[in-house]
Amino acid sequence: MLASVFARTLHERWRGVAVAVASLALMLLLAMAAYREIDLGVYDSLPDALRTLMGIPPGADLASLAFGVIFSSYGALAMGGMTISIGAAAIAGEEAAGTIGTLLGNPVSRAHVLLSKAASLVALVTLGTALLWGAGLLVPLILDVNTAGLQISAFSLHFALSALFYGFLALAVGAWTGSRGLASGVASGVMVVSFFAVGLLPFVPGWEDLARAFPWYYLGASEPLLNGVDWAHVAVLAGSAVALLGVALVGINRRDLRSRTVGVTLLDRLRANPTTRRLADRIGGSARVSRIWVKTASEHQVTIVIVAAAMFWMMGVAMGPLFNGMNVLARDLGDTIPESLLIFFGGGDLTTPEGWFQIETFGMMAPLAVILVTVAVGAKALAGEEERRTIALLLGNPVSRRRVVAEKALSLVVSGAIVGLSIFAGVAIGSWIGGLGMEVGNIAAASLLATLVGLVFGALALLLSAATGLVRVAIFVPVGASVAFHVMDSLARLNDAPWGRLSPFHYYLGADPLQKGLDWGSGALLAALAAALIAVAVPAFDRRDLRQTG
Repeated sequence: MLASVFARTLHERWRGVAVAVASLALMLLLAMAAYREIDLGVYDSLPDALRTLMGIPPGADLASLAFGVIFSSYGALAMGGMTISIGAAAIAGEEAAGTIGTLLGNPVSRAHVLLSKAASLVALVTLGTALLWGAGLLVPLILDVNTAGLQISAFSLHFALSALFYGFLALAVGAWTGSRGLASGVASGVMVVSFFAVGLLPFVPGWEDLARAFPWYYLGASEPLLNGVDWAHVAVLAGSAVALLGVALVGINRRDLRSRTVGVTLLDRLRANPTTRRLADRIGGSARVSRIWVKTASEHQVTIVIVAAAMFWMMGVAMGPLFNGMNVLARDLGDTIPESLLIFFGGGDLTTPEGWFQIETFGMMAPLAVILVTVAVGAKALAGEEERRTIALLLGNPVSRRRVVAEKALSLVVSGAIVGLSIFAGVAIGSWIGGLGMEVGNIAAASLLATLVGLVFGALALLLSAATGLVRVAIFVPVGASVAFHVMDSLARLNDAPWGRLSPFHYYLGADPLQKGLDWGSGALLAALAAALIAVAVPAFDRRDLRQTG
């Protein structure tokens, strides 16, 4: 049984690894080709902390710069996100799918199930890292780029252990709580906070050593790409992962597991309260299928609340006063950081409030937050019903398939809009508290465009969910596409290449909404693209034979 659980998990997840590796290999190829056209000497003047954050070694040449930027930032975030998804689904996902009882009905202990899931996670990370290592050797050969002196194997070890840490963190939270959304949210939050903490803390006098408290520090602080394996840092990552595995084992053995996570949604809580029951029935309808979109959005309430709160407080409200506190530092950084590097974070002038928020909040984090929520909602909207074996129950009611798709799409739009509104409110309040004087209309424009670009990839997830019935495909393809398109847009702006217009991100910050307001043409194009993907999802779901047995 242990082997079958291990093999089943590998079978379910290998496609996601393949998509992630293929996307990163393509980005490495594009980055190496693009960096040939710029002066690499400007990167020598970067502060040590920023080079650590981006994985750029001192005296970076073409190969080390491309490896650092692609693998140490995008690659590490992508692989970390993948392991978080696998770890969160290992136990909590089985409970949500109602399969944990069947699994434990066999002659196998809880510990064996968890260990087999953990072993599959290790195997997948090892496989993915090995394939990236191979891509790291093949791409330079294709482009005739010299990689002499680079310790690609050493960096791969740090890379793999860093990804495993976040996966085991999600596994531990899921084992203790049984909540897949909470496990994903906590682990993702730790990863993102760690990423920015390692980049910002070294610039604050007296706080430099605090960066060591964050796991991202042990990925690249020792510059393994140049210096080889730092065994002390490897021991920290490996030891932390083993400790988290132990925490997960304790958690799964102490808790009553649920045979199916029906979940208590916000709507359920409102109905349980006599004061709000009438309002809840009016919103959701007395028959549960009468407001499918409300129920669907409520099922993702944990993820939506965590992401929205993080964007409101951390990337919105807190960033206003932080700009004032780091004004001198921001001015110094603005003079030293090359524009070609800032472009990867959205571009902008760090010495102005608009440029500060564009780089810190809107460049990567805002669209990433919306994409995280909309892809989760879109991927599970239809394929999730099949996976949970509830699709027949849903369609057994007097509702058509087309209406189901339409209401699921509405829940996707509402969920993305909630995150977009939290971004707008957080940045507006942060600007007000900090006395930055940013135009509220321009903040609204940037937030709207961030929402729309996120809805594009959420709509793609809904389409794949409708067309394939496979949650993993509907998650990993849009996530991989979003990363690839973001890098594509950045590289195109570096070289003023026209093919950047093929990326949805070109229509996000390309017209500088924080300075100039909303570009109606860009907004209309993104909205039309999302609407078109949703429209295609309707016949895709209407004509497909649905699975009713998982």
